Amino acid sequence: MVVKYEKRTSVTMPVSQTSSLKDIFFEEDDLPFEEDILRNPYTVKCWLRYLEHKKDGSHSTLNVIYERALKELPGSYKLWYNYLRLRRQQVRGKCITEPSYEDVNSAHERSLVFMHKMPRIWLDYCEFLMSQGLISRTRRTFDRALRALPITQHHRIWPLYLKFVRMYDLKETAVRVYRRYLKLSKENTEDYIEYLKSIGWLDEAVLRLADIINDDSFVSKEGKSKHQLWNELCDLIAKNPDKVTSMNIEPIIRQGLKRYTDQIGVLWNSLADYYIRGGHFERARDIYEEAILTVITVRDFTQVFDAYAQFEKNLISAKMESMEEEGPTDEDDLDLELRLARLESLMDRRQLLLNSVLLRQNPHNVHEWHKRVKLYEGKPREIITTYTEAVQTVDPKIASGKPHTLWCEFAKFYESADQIEDARIIFDKAIKVPYKHVDDLASVYCEWAEMEIRHENYEDSLKIMQKATTPPPRKVAYHDETETVQARVHKSLKVWSLYADLEESFGTFKTCKTVYDRIIDLRIATPQIIMNYGLFLEENNYFEEAFKAYEKGIALFKWPNVFDLWNTYLTKFIERYGGNKLERARDLFEQCLEDCPPKFTKAIYLLYAKLEEDYGLARHAMSVYDRATQAVLPEEQNEMFNVYIKRAAELYGVTYTRPIYEKAIEVLNNDQAREMCVRFADLERKLGEIDRARAIYAHCSQTCDPRTTANFWQTWKDFEIKHGNEDTVREMLRIKRSVQAMYNTQVNFMSAQMLAAATSKGDDPDTETNDEMQKLEEKARQMAEEAINEKSKPDKGILFVRSNTTDEELGEMVKTTNPDEINIDEDYSTDDDEQIEEIQQQSIPSDVFGGLNNKDDDDDD
Repeated sequence: MVVKYEKRTSVTMPVSQTSSLKDIFFEEDDLPFEEDILRNPYTVKCWLRYLEHKKDGSHSTLNVIYERALKELPGSYKLWYNYLRLRRQQVRGKCITEPSYEDVNSAHERSLVFMHKMPRIWLDYCEFLMSQGLISRTRRTFDRALRALPITQHHRIWPLYLKFVRMYDLKETAVRVYRRYLKLSKENTEDYIEYLKSIGWLDEAVLRLADIINDDSFVSKEGKSKHQLWNELCDLIAKNPDKVTSMNIEPIIRQGLKRYTDQIGVLWNSLADYYIRGGHFERARDIYEEAILTVITVRDFTQVFDAYAQFEKNLISAKMESMEEEGPTDEDDLDLELRLARLESLMDRRQLLLNSVLLRQNPHNVHEWHKRVKLYEGKPREIITTYTEAVQTVDPKIASGKPHTLWCEFAKFYESADQIEDARIIFDKAIKVPYKHVDDLASVYCEWAEMEIRHENYEDSLKIMQKATTPPPRKVAYHDETETVQARVHKSLKVWSLYADLEESFGTFKTCKTVYDRIIDLRIATPQIIMNYGLFLEENNYFEEAFKAYEKGIALFKWPNVFDLWNTYLTKFIERYGGNKLERARDLFEQCLEDCPPKFTKAIYLLYAKLEEDYGLARHAMSVYDRATQAVLPEEQNEMFNVYIKRAAELYGVTYTRPIYEKAIEVLNNDQAREMCVRFADLERKLGEIDRARAIYAHCSQTCDPRTTANFWQTWKDFEIKHGNEDTVREMLRIKRSVQAMYNTQVNFMSAQMLAAATSKGDDPDTETNDEMQKLEEKARQMAEEAINEKSKPDKGILFVRSNTTDEELGEMVKTTNPDEINIDEDYSTDDDEQIEEIQQQSIPSDVFGGLNNKDDDDDD
């Protein structure tokens, strides 16, 4: 059933009047909703429920309901928003020229009467207009939106507005819109600059970029520093000289050269590139020349020089191409030759220009000044100019290198040109320079004197050195930095050494002796100076004066510096006097040895002993040798004992060497003592003292492990085979077993430690590791069993027999029975096989145990 309903009309509401609202037809299902909105016409929820009910209806029905609702509630944002969205959906996909689009535009315009403060309505309307391609109407609508909305909501409109102006090739319009936008949001200037670059408006882009660089409060949204922005500005201007006319690049880059010192090479190249692109080649060449004469780092120089060379090569290539196309003329040939000459000249100047860069970096670098002189080789005028500039520029106090070498080389240059007077003038100026070190001034004096010697002006050279060694009126310390070097040079050893050599060569004996005495009085002498002084006096037959000079030098120095002086002094004294002044020589030796370190005593003692042997008493010589064996270093004692034994045997016979051998065996380490024991035993064997030799072998055996000292045991065995009997061989083997058992015990202890260390580290469960562990355990067990089986009681009858024991006493000691002796079978083999198959039990005297009698012994009896 269709019910006819007459609707109230109102002429004041801005709703569409295109469709007649006098007769509205609705279905029966709509009746409850119609009654609800009749009762509550101003309630939004009632209208929304009705619209929800009719959402599947026709477009016209929904539009009529929305129009009726908005006529009652024109200020409802929700109704307007949904209505406009519905109308836009209805025309989606249709041709933009259809009248329905205009109806939707009209609906938006009507909504803005009430919704002009709602940015969402404006944004939807503008997007809808943009989709229709209505450029002017869209732009005006954006402008209306910005005027209608408060400024706090403009940020929602501008992104869409900017997107709209970038959609079309309307450069002027877009620039004007961007300018308005930047008044509100200056932080987005970089986006504007990028847009200007994209449309080719580089002049405007450069101006905007300069503004943000000069604005200290500007912070880049892209995180660029002022330096990066400044480089971007320079690139824009340099690469587009024809498009950028409102700014001059040269003041900008020169300002950057002062601010950004790490980009000097790049900036100079940018400035030159600007003029090259503009066709001003001569100006570009001037810029390059100025750059390579002002840069102070090798990196910047390399950048500028390479760009300069490439620029010249490009000019030559371009000229040759144009000549090929148009045909060469005489003027073109001259121009080409000129360009080639410029390039060649530039390449030839590279080393000199690089040297200039290093000198600008550090004008006090002496080494670089010398290199610069070498670069000017063959050009005397430039060399003189360079030396003059160098000595005027270099400050000796902060110079890198030796500044005096500049003056010396300058003078040598004049000398090589036979201009001696000019060289003297240079040296005279050089000695007045305030050097940092005294040695620099001393070197200048020495070079001056040597130059005079080369030209055979010996008197002048002596005068120069005399001038250098003349002391100032007041006393000055050599190391006093507050005094000038000119006031301290009189204590320079280098000057005095040369002065002494000159006096020795060209002066008199008296003047030379005065120089040497003056050196000693100033306490600047070295041991070599003293020795030279002594040799000079000896050459002139002033031997006692030479000995006094040595004594003065000895008083000046301490050990070890004084060793050479003592050695020379004592040798010269013995050569001079021999045994005539023996007591004086002895006193000198004793004085020398009083504080002599062990490192230097050996040579002195040998010289002392040689003196006693040649001119003194033999017993004194033996005493000196004996003292020497105690005073020398431990590693030199063996050699000293060998000398002592050899000299004692020659002077007193071999029997006198017995106490020396005994002392050596006590003092030396095991290896050296073992060697000494073998020699001692061999001596006794040669003397027929077989028992003494055997006792020596027995004493030495206690420090000889049979595994490591097989030679010793073989020597003893050979000795027993030649001079012993079965009993002595058995005794030797018993001692050998005893010593081996002792060392086996120590080896077992070491093996146990190694085994424990291997166990603590062996956490790896591999099979190979377990096998190695088992082998170590088995080896340790076997060695322990061998030690237990072979262990025997020590022999108390083997004693070290000294040389004062008589033959009868030694024989009795050897024949003494040993109650603890082990009874060995008669058929016991004397070979090295030391395994004892069976040990017979034998009664042990009860006195051995004292009061501890064992009951088992009684049972055995």
